[in-house]
Amino acid sequence: MGRKVTLSTCSLNQWALDFDGNVERILKSIEIAKANGAKYRLGPELEICGYGCADHFYESDTLLHSFEVLKTLLESPTTQDIICDVGMPIMHHNVRYNCRVIFLNRKILLIRPKMLMANHGNYREMRWFSPWSRLRHVEEYFLPRMIQEVTGQDTVPFGDCVLSTKDTCIGTEICAELWNPNSPHIQMGLDGVEIFTNSSASHHELRKAHQRVDLIKSATTKSGGIYLYANQRGCDGDRLYYDGCAMVAINGDVVAHGAQFSLDEVEVITATLDLEDVRSYRGELCQPHKDGHNPCHRIKTDFSLSDPDDVYLPTHQPIHWPLHKAEEEISLGPACWLWDYLRRSGQSGFLLPLSGGVDSSSTACIVHCMCVLLCQAVEDGNIQALKDVRHIVADEEYTPQSPKELCGRIFTTCYMASENSSQETCSRAQELAAQIGSTHMNINIDAAVKGILGIFSLVTGRWPQFRANGGGRRENLALQNIQARVRMVLAYLFAQLSLWARGKPGGLLVLGSANVDESLTGYFTKYDCSSADINPIGGISKTDLKSFLAYCAERFQFSALTGILAAPPTAELEPQTDGKLSQTDEADMGMTYSELSVIGRLRKISKCGPYSMFCKLIHIWRDVLSPTEVAQKVKHFFRMYSVNRHKMTTVTPSYHAESYSPEDNRFDLRPFLYNTRWSWQFRRIDQQVSQIPSAGAAGLDQRGSV
Repeated sequence: MGRKVTLSTCSLNQWALDFDGNVERILKSIEIAKANGAKYRLGPELEICGYGCADHFYESDTLLHSFEVLKTLLESPTTQDIICDVGMPIMHHNVRYNCRVIFLNRKILLIRPKMLMANHGNYREMRWFSPWSRLRHVEEYFLPRMIQEVTGQDTVPFGDCVLSTKDTCIGTEICAELWNPNSPHIQMGLDGVEIFTNSSASHHELRKAHQRVDLIKSATTKSGGIYLYANQRGCDGDRLYYDGCAMVAINGDVVAHGAQFSLDEVEVITATLDLEDVRSYRGELCQPHKDGHNPCHRIKTDFSLSDPDDVYLPTHQPIHWPLHKAEEEISLGPACWLWDYLRRSGQSGFLLPLSGGVDSSSTACIVHCMCVLLCQAVEDGNIQALKDVRHIVADEEYTPQSPKELCGRIFTTCYMASENSSQETCSRAQELAAQIGSTHMNINIDAAVKGILGIFSLVTGRWPQFRANGGGRRENLALQNIQARVRMVLAYLFAQLSLWARGKPGGLLVLGSANVDESLTGYFTKYDCSSADINPIGGISKTDLKSFLAYCAERFQFSALTGILAAPPTAELEPQTDGKLSQTDEADMGMTYSELSVIGRLRKISKCGPYSMFCKLIHIWRDVLSPTEVAQKVKHFFRMYSVNRHKMTTVTPSYHAESYSPEDNRFDLRPFLYNTRWSWQFRRIDQQVSQIPSAGAAGLDQRGSV
């Protein structure tokens, strides 16, 4: 009958500028698609060069090597008899575009430039690319000579066009175009396009996956159609983890999908669907176009996606897609990111200063989760994962026996005690290390601290004292900071030489453990042991980390986590008073971690300055704080934030997981030298507090216990 089509989409673990690896993974995906009977293969955005090339997109080399890869693909026997849809940068009339190149049997059918750019949050596409703004307009693109020699074509169509085969019509969207209120699929669907494709480089963010699933389902619920979604997967060279989720949907239902998190470098999703299901769905919903409609520019090709004899070919049916809970996402996303970073960095493992608190314990558990994923991948026959593990441990015969045993090979932890450390945190760190399986060390830093203070005393003739011993605020803070900074220096020393001391090759990557809320307020010492090579929890809130540890305690039976979760968060940088803690994180910060999460979301997501934040919080916190107390909290936060913002310029590169991250490199661009008095803003808050009538204040002050 010739109405059933078999289509493939994929998730690929591409790496910026890794042209050899990228083309290998592209060809592998095409090979799998053909083996599954597909006639159309869709890949991720900018898959040839990798999405994260950043300012390398300015270089002519990046354009040149992308075309060289395209030439390799065109010439490969693997790409014959299947429509291939690949992504690469192209310069047209001296303007750089983010493009899809669609080709078949050594002929380029069309080039579709991206029309709606991603230019918010972590995305800066307008820095490197221009949007194609000429709706329904198509021009001639003159091919480079190396491509002409393969295709025999001088020019090909370039612009806003769709592909018409002998049996259907296919239209392209690229990543952010799906998220736009005026997505191209709307008009394409009304003009008869039956198959929509979307090539993305969409990164992971906690609790975000359902948004893209809902958008894709909605895109085909309104007017019917088939939707193919491809996405990059993995760490391609920076703070983001692209989280796969390749899928196929029809008429509002998902019929096939891939994993959100995986160590597989190539994952191909194939589905067989009936075009008549689209046509019958639309026959009831769609109406003819009114006068003045501008139809899609159709590029015709003498090729069919369907076969004449397809009566007995089964089609894919709607399926339920259970998405991960936040705790599961934390156990998977950062773990996969760590693995990509480790294997691509050429190092031999990780070193973590393990304090026995929630943050460093969370980082340790994420490394354990990485080892769990690796052991499962090896058991499932992932040859690349096993090859990478053997390279990291420098043993070509090695096969991991268990996550705990693998941790012992690639993960080193150390508890760095000072005279202010408690036996409780030391015991908790040692117990967790034993349960995870890391190689653990106990290090005392007092000799190093006293040596540095001795140098200071020799020069100045003064010896600073803690507040508890009669010292002032400046002395107290300096003595805390020197302990923290000594730990950073020792962490890097042991990362470089601990394997050498054991007679093993290689070095270790230092892991940091500052959470997103501490980064927001600057509640850490600049250049302390939060200064590391990478930080898997820097984009995760304290609240989510506690939930993650509770999940790990239950899943892995890590009993050490029970005591860690029950203990009050403390830096242990000041002497104890009468054998008890004299310092806790929340007391030092002047607010709780849950309050910080609310403030962080208002600052970044809701775009609130001090005044508008106060106006919102008097309602959000009306049951627990008076307007005067809210004003004090807001002022205190913005003073802390502005005084410490400079720390974000040197913060360790962190896994991006939270939409209110204060990360200074790309996501949250702010000054780092503020007028910390906020005189105008705080005066407006004070005016608002004074203007609240007594009845209104009483209404706002209906509160329970704080």
